[in-house]
Amino acid sequence: MAAVVTDLSTPPALAPGAMRVIALGGLGEIGRNMTVFEYDSKLLIVDCGVLFPEEHHPGIDLILPDFSIIRDRLDDVVGIVLTHGHEDHIGGVPYLLRERGTIPVIGSTLTLALLDPKLKEHRLKEAPRHVVAEGDVVHFGPFECEFVAVNHSIPDALAVAIKTGAGVALHTGDFKMDQLPLDGRITDLRSFARLGEHGVDLFLTDSTNSDVPGFTTAEREITSAIDAVFARSERRIIVASFASHVHRVQQVLDAAARHDRKVVYVGRSMVRNMQIARELGYLKVPDGVVVDSVADVAPEKLVLMSTGSQGEPMAALSRIANGTHAQVSIEPGDTVLLASSLIPGNENAVYRVIDGLTKLGARVVHKGNALVHVSGHASAGELLYCYNIVRPSNVMPVHGEMRHLYANAALAQATGVPNVVIAEDGHVVDLEDGVAKVVGAYPCEHIYVDGSSVGEITEEELRERRILGAEGFLTIVAVINPETKTIVSGPNVHARGIAETDEVFEGTIPDLRAALQSALDEGEVDPHILQQVLRRKLGSFAGRKLRRRPMIIPIVEIS
Repeated sequence: MAAVVTDLSTPPALAPGAMRVIALGGLGEIGRNMTVFEYDSKLLIVDCGVLFPEEHHPGIDLILPDFSIIRDRLDDVVGIVLTHGHEDHIGGVPYLLRERGTIPVIGSTLTLALLDPKLKEHRLKEAPRHVVAEGDVVHFGPFECEFVAVNHSIPDALAVAIKTGAGVALHTGDFKMDQLPLDGRITDLRSFARLGEHGVDLFLTDSTNSDVPGFTTAEREITSAIDAVFARSERRIIVASFASHVHRVQQVLDAAARHDRKVVYVGRSMVRNMQIARELGYLKVPDGVVVDSVADVAPEKLVLMSTGSQGEPMAALSRIANGTHAQVSIEPGDTVLLASSLIPGNENAVYRVIDGLTKLGARVVHKGNALVHVSGHASAGELLYCYNIVRPSNVMPVHGEMRHLYANAALAQATGVPNVVIAEDGHVVDLEDGVAKVVGAYPCEHIYVDGSSVGEITEEELRERRILGAEGFLTIVAVINPETKTIVSGPNVHARGIAETDEVFEGTIPDLRAALQSALDEGEVDPHILQQVLRRKLGSFAGRKLRRRPMIIPIVEIS
């Protein structure tokens, strides 16, 4: 049976010769992946990503890992290892480096190239970088790191074997086992097996697709489906994908070349990332296929390669769908191809975009009605292979919601792994004498980025925003004379987002006035207490008559 956390107390000091693992994100959620390893009083971080906000995060731009657990120990951090270049693995790095900009950042060529613009944007151009590749073995403080090639939905992804006196921890990062990858770079199972032969004490494995039976479909399988979309489309084709999905963009460029079409990149991150990938040789652009402007391209010859496949409000596709994009508008007969999977939590946003595009006359092709995307994560069959190859002593599922972590744990147990540890963000797992176990937990919150504000928005403030968005906002204003204990003016009610006009509340004004005057007659002249009288009375009316629970701001002024 998988070990489940029962003790959430503050963990004890790390025992001599033991290794500690703390996930600050990525456990119980899809995104903001970050894991901290501690050995011999030093820290090594693997990934530092962001989580994108959902509908219940109004006004929030990004969600970061909780750095507070290590904030007092940033001088002990010997490096940040990045497994690959997706936002949920690198997007939080600039925010961490803003707290200590001299921490070395380690990653593959493409990963660090995708990180560089973010560091420049945050004025962190001097942050030290260390480029690594598969097969490299590098020491960072007391940690010996061996890097292993893995296949994912972005080139240059790496797993990392972290070797210390406490044992070997193998962290897969995000990976799958596509045997016919577009770039020919497969997951290096021979190195996994070699590491297993020498002994892997703790195996941290990607859980995202652990509840999907069988094997993840090969990327090459969708080429024919993309070709079919191109062949049936008589006007413009708009393809939406992650801005870092180089393989998918490559397939679109190749299809465009076969069907005599031109491609224009739409979205700042798409333009930037594809330029980086092309310059580094990860993207092969057929001659004459990519152009800078749509002006001289006939609709039946045009492909727009866009961001926004997850329904992100400010991404290009969402703005196209709601008619606010400056250069692109949908016309009847256009085809929109969503070349991505739905990230859990984004379903409603994506379907709103699909509905908006459909209403404007577009034909929308997505994973639900055509094989136009495959996952970048290992399914259950692949994970079973890995467990049988590596034969780890302990397994800690990472990267996924709770159902994914438990499904991954069950797979590990089925192959005979002696000990499986299920942890959540902030839980502390110690590897001591070859056995991994949860020894406690730290508070680990979501850290919200709202414009230039980082960590200043609280859960209570988010709750208030949700109330404002869902239930509306009421103000009630009255002026009293405390000496005569009379109402000078009001109460007046003003509504936002709850009723079409303030006239809805005219019927309750006499009751509000009577309640206020009754309190005054009883000798109460404290504005704060009188405000609560008005709040309760107006809240009762809104709940009874309007079936709403709006935010109510009462104001009682002294004449």
